Amino acid sequence: MYEVDDSKARRNVAVLVAAQAFLGAQMPMIFTVGGLAGQSLATNACLATLPISLIVLGSMLAATPISAIMQKWGRRAGFLLGVTGGAIGGAIGAYGLYLGSFPVFLAGSFCTGFYMSAQGFYRFAAADTASDEFRPKAISYVMAGGLLSALIGPQLVKVTSQAMVIPFLGTYLAVIGVNVIGSLLFLFINIPKPKAPAADAPRGRTRWELITTPRIAVAVICAMVSYALMNLVMTSTPLAVVGCGYDQGNAADVVSSHVLAMYIPSFFTGHLIARFGVEKVVAAGLSILAGAGAVALSGVELENFFIALVLLGLGWNFGFIGATTMLAGAHAPEERGRMQGLNDLLVFGGVTMASLASGGLMNCSGGTPQEGWTAVNMAMGPFLVLAGGALLWLMFQPEETREEPI
Repeated sequence: MYEVDDSKARRNVAVLVAAQAFLGAQMPMIFTVGGLAGQSLATNACLATLPISLIVLGSMLAATPISAIMQKWGRRAGFLLGVTGGAIGGAIGAYGLYLGSFPVFLAGSFCTGFYMSAQGFYRFAAADTASDEFRPKAISYVMAGGLLSALIGPQLVKVTSQAMVIPFLGTYLAVIGVNVIGSLLFLFINIPKPKAPAADAPRGRTRWELITTPRIAVAVICAMVSYALMNLVMTSTPLAVVGCGYDQGNAADVVSSHVLAMYIPSFFTGHLIARFGVEKVVAAGLSILAGAGAVALSGVELENFFIALVLLGLGWNFGFIGATTMLAGAHAPEERGRMQGLNDLLVFGGVTMASLASGGLMNCSGGTPQEGWTAVNMAMGPFLVLAGGALLWLMFQPEETREEPI
C-alpha cells in the first residue's frame, strides 16, 4: 500500500502533468496524420485507419503486462518502457514511410501503442499517493496536462508533415525526439515501489469478482463507451474534413480544437465530481457525446466539424474522468495492478474495435465522404444507450449492493 501524502502527491502530479503535456503531444500528432498516411500507403481505402487501430491494439495488449511491471517494479519502470515503445514506433513508422511499405508502417503503429498504454496509467499514478479528498482533483489535473499537448501536437504536424520530400516523414522523426527528451521527466517522479505482500496480507478479489461488482462494472462500461466513441469519430475526422473539400491544415485545426476540449475541462472536472457526485458527471458526459453526434449529422460545414469535435472532447472528458474516478475508489490497493490492467485491457479493446470500424464506416459504407461521416456518427447511438442504461441501473441499486460482486 502507498503512503498517503498530498505534498508528495502534488509533486508527482506536477511531473505527470508535464509528461502528459509534452510526451502526450505525440498522440494528436499521430492521430492527425496516421489515417492520412495510411490512406496514401494502403491499396484499399477501407484500411486507411488501420494504423490507428494497430496503435490501439498495441495499447490494449500492453495494458496488462505494463500494469504488472508497475506493480512489481514501480511506475517509473512502466513509464520508461512506454516512451521506449513510442520512440521505436516513431522510428519504424518513419522507415515504413521511407520505404513506402504499409506493413512496416503498421508495425511502427503497433509499437506506438506501448506508449499509449503507459500514458493511460498517468491518471492512476496521480492517485497513488493522494488522499481520498485530493484523488479526483489529482486525476483531473493530470488529464488537464493534455491541454498543452493539444497545442503542441497539431502545431508540430503543421511544421513537420510536409517538411520533407516524403509526406509525414518529418512528423514521425519528430515523434522520436519527443520520446527521447520526454523520458527525462520520469527521473523526477517519486512514487514508491509497491511493497511485496506479506504471507498473511489480503490478496483482494479475483478479476471475476472485481468485474462483476456493480460499481466497477458500470465504471468500466462507461469508460469503454466514452473512449471508444471518441476514438471512432476522431479517427475519421481528418478523412472526413479533407474528403469534404477542406485542407490538411483545417483537419489539424479541427483535431486541435477537439483535443483542447478534451483537456481544458479537466481544470474543474474534479471539482464538479466532488460537488455533484461522479454518477451525475458521467451522465452529463454521455449526454454531451450524444449532442456531438447530433451536430455532426446536421451538416458538413467546417463549423459543424469544429462544434461536433469540441462537444466530443468535452463529453469524453466528463465520461472518462468520471469513470476513472469511480473505478479508482472501488478497489483496494492490493487489487490495483489486477484491476487497472483489466480495465485498460477492456477499454482499449473497445477502442480497438471502434478504430477498426471507423475506417470501414467512413470509406466503405457509402459512395461519398458525407455518407461515410453520417454512418460513423449514427453508430454512436446504441453504445450511448448501453452506457446510459448501465449508469441508471447502478444509480437505482441499493448503496450496500454496489460494492459487492453480483
